[in-house]
Amino acid sequence: MRYYIFLLGFVLFSCASKPQPEKTNQTNPVSYKVSEENVIKTLSYLTSDELEGRDSGSEGIEKASVYLENLLKENGIKPYFKTYRDTLSNYNKTSYNVVGYIEGNDSKLKNEFVIIGAHYDHIGKIAAVNGDDIGNGANDNASGTTAVTEVAKYFAKFKNNKRSVLFVFFSAEEKGLLGSKHLAAKLKEQKMDLYFMFNFEMIGVPMKDKGMDFYLTGFGKSNMATRMNEYTGEKLVGYLPIETKYMLFRASDNYPFFTEFNVPAQTVSTFDFENFQFYHQPDDEFELMDTKHMTNVISKTIPVLEQMINAPKKEIKLNEK
Repeated sequence: MRYYIFLLGFVLFSCASKPQPEKTNQTNPVSYKVSEENVIKTLSYLTSDELEGRDSGSEGIEKASVYLENLLKENGIKPYFKTYRDTLSNYNKTSYNVVGYIEGNDSKLKNEFVIIGAHYDHIGKIAAVNGDDIGNGANDNASGTTAVTEVAKYFAKFKNNKRSVLFVFFSAEEKGLLGSKHLAAKLKEQKMDLYFMFNFEMIGVPMKDKGMDFYLTGFGKSNMATRMNEYTGEKLVGYLPIETKYMLFRASDNYPFFTEFNVPAQTVSTFDFENFQFYHQPDDEFELMDTKHMTNVISKTIPVLEQMINAPKKEIKLNEK
């Protein structure tokens, strides 16, 4: 998340009294398992010193871009534009969002889109600590990027999304959400029918004693959390008022899609400002990431996203003010 974020806490969110969402007919293969080995493979490469902290416009992030492009191509995921690269129009160094596309399989619903994203940039070379001057950005946000790759692989394998889905790896988030601001404005100009945007941010370490798997920013702005808990049948996501106090909803790549499209656009995270002390520091390294936790979060999120994407009508809605 962006540098000005300070604190966060959580309380348990309960939705037991809420009505159940309308059932859908889509396949939900319970046998599908996210591979921890694949999580480790992607995460370890994105956080390697070879990429030098993935600063936007750098040689390091270029290597990350190529890796993500190849991953999309290898899994049969097409580029949404002419190529996978969406060149930023608002940054002074050549930088790219990487955008993959899976068309929906329903003749009508495929005209509606869902965006699943995470920023893959970080802060590059920084002040050295114990001789280490690379901000590897494992939690922030190679962890979220890795989650998107695994979700993309799932939908590429089963091809069971009724709505069309964009998988987006944003650049220049650390420069002021520039990648997402660029893409949101571009898609709005193209009059995309966006249903919702779902963003992964800093899921590398678990929360302790919070009674939930992750939290959702902008919790009260939509019924997304309520629906997610209903779809999964457990208390998957929670909230604490301090999340609103520190405006975390505005701190990641979900926010430009909310402002441009006025649709549900929110971020999930497990970074609670108590469970990880190396934010924007050289010690934000692969070795400190809990890949079993990450695999669990991704595994639980995939079937929920599937139901959200395949709902016969737009069930995820903004709350009335």
